Amino acid sequence: MKRYGILDNITSPADLRGLSYDTLNVLCASLREFIVDSVSRTGGHLASNLGIVELAVALEREFDSSRDRIIYDVGHQSYVHKILTGRRDRFDTLRQYGGLSGFMKPEESPTDPCVTGHASNSVSVALGMAHARTLKNQKYHVVAVLGDGALTGGMVYEALNNAGTSGEPLLVVLNDNNMSIAQNVGGLSQHLARLRVSPRYLHAKKRVKERLAKVPGGAAVSRSISRAKARLKRFVLPTSVFEQMGFIYLGPVDGHDLKSVCELLAQAKKIKKPVLLHVMTQKGRGYAPSEQEPEKYHGVSRFDPVSGAFAADKKEDFSACFGRELCALAEKDARICAITAAMPSGTGLTRFASRFPSRFFDVGIAEEHAVAMAAGMAAQGMVPVVAIYSTFLQRAYDQLVHDVAIEGLHVVFCVDRAGIVGADGATHNGVLDIAFLRSVPGMKIYCPSNFSELRSMMTQAVYHESGPVVIRYPRGGEGAFDADTSGQTIACVRPAAGHDVTLLTHGAMADRVLAAAELLEKKQIRAQVYKVNELGTELETAFERIQDMLNGWCLVVEDNIESGSLGEWVSAHRAGRTDMLNTGDRFLPHGSVDEVCRFCGLDAESIADYVIKNRKRKEDSLG
Repeated sequence: MKRYGILDNITSPADLRGLSYDTLNVLCASLREFIVDSVSRTGGHLASNLGIVELAVALEREFDSSRDRIIYDVGHQSYVHKILTGRRDRFDTLRQYGGLSGFMKPEESPTDPCVTGHASNSVSVALGMAHARTLKNQKYHVVAVLGDGALTGGMVYEALNNAGTSGEPLLVVLNDNNMSIAQNVGGLSQHLARLRVSPRYLHAKKRVKERLAKVPGGAAVSRSISRAKARLKRFVLPTSVFEQMGFIYLGPVDGHDLKSVCELLAQAKKIKKPVLLHVMTQKGRGYAPSEQEPEKYHGVSRFDPVSGAFAADKKEDFSACFGRELCALAEKDARICAITAAMPSGTGLTRFASRFPSRFFDVGIAEEHAVAMAAGMAAQGMVPVVAIYSTFLQRAYDQLVHDVAIEGLHVVFCVDRAGIVGADGATHNGVLDIAFLRSVPGMKIYCPSNFSELRSMMTQAVYHESGPVVIRYPRGGEGAFDADTSGQTIACVRPAAGHDVTLLTHGAMADRVLAAAELLEKKQIRAQVYKVNELGTELETAFERIQDMLNGWCLVVEDNIESGSLGEWVSAHRAGRTDMLNTGDRFLPHGSVDEVCRFCGLDAESIADYVIKNRKRKEDSLG
């Protein structure tokens, strides 16, 4: 078993408090080595965790995470926190089925104060915890740690605006990894920050104000001094926006200078007001490949820790197919624009951004704004295509309804990571979109099962629809089923004369359902398979046309929750003759897609077993 020096002797954050800064810096190097080795075997978020090492160590040293509430925004940069709070020995299970989550998860440890997985919410949650602390007359610190990327989301400004005027003792740590640190400004700002929060300075400030108040005209002098100080700070430091919100601003500080970070955190704890500490870090620090290409090493699969080379060439996936097809369409039609919320590479839009920069819009972590902006474009005759993850689209439900659907505007939503996603777990599994999208009047939902259908459905959505339309597709590549049935709302993809059961599905589940039908055939059970390609206004008419073919027992199989599902709709039309297999009305664990499907009973073997076990019951009930 590989040893990691001093890290091997750290069993809890309490072990950090007796160590010298020199020893802590050695520990930081060991932590980086451990993270690279571990993530190279399991995959995960690498560059962000390498960049936050010193800051995370300082937070664990200066605060007590078993009592104090430290909330990491998104949570994908909480690996150091997990390692130092008793989970190092389980790190080989990171993001594996039954293992550690890649995000904060309270059921893993009391040091994780809440579930985190999406950005820009940490200050809101932290303020709620601070209010609860005050109302219950308890004593603990509340800290929100957010990356500068979170500042592209509107929610964080709502929270900062409220928190700054709340008067609640609260620390917001801004981990800024997108700017270099200029030594002269950094050194001056650190000096001023320490001076402003030192007891001597605070006492002197109070004494001067008291004396000036007793002198004729002293109040005016005091106001003049305050205005001059504010002008100087605005000239030297980027403090104005946070201080205008009511925060005491500290920094910027070099986030890799452990001693300076610890000193400022210690001072911040003494201030009984909202404080914002601005920390400058380097994403991917300490590992050359991630320093050079931090975006590439943000979320990684398994790789060689020595060379940085990934274990296998990435196969083409639905995201890449979407991006390539959108470029082909945009080449011929200048109305087509692409919008994404901080995920250009994840959604396959890197090529589009390069080829059509004037028609590409990355709005940052601002999904509500992305959808509302798309509505504005559509209202003026453009054809906006919003590329977005299923679970991120949840944030923009009001804009889907209010800005797009009510007016029937032609916005195309290409919903990536639909269905079971896998290793990222409950916060990223796209099992809710069918339910919330079907609830919107006039919304059409296309469900391609392969690349050919995706391309055809994109053409249909762009050129042959006039209202809002969604194309939902999974993470990863296509399976064995490669026929293009997109011209039919419901298509028979496996006929079976004198069938015993009809298996009805949509999207990527087609491969698993077809495999289940093959297993059933070996048991002399005849299963026909139908696939729904569009969930929308045409479904009822198409369903009526095939009613005669669906006589007998029908099993609807889909990788989404039951409430609002296709199965629920079919059951309402065929009372007593329809069963459902889906993810259930629950949030799912993390693990590989195959493992999570097996957990839900949605793998081919489980689908076939369900039919075998329930066939006689259904035959008896149907007479």
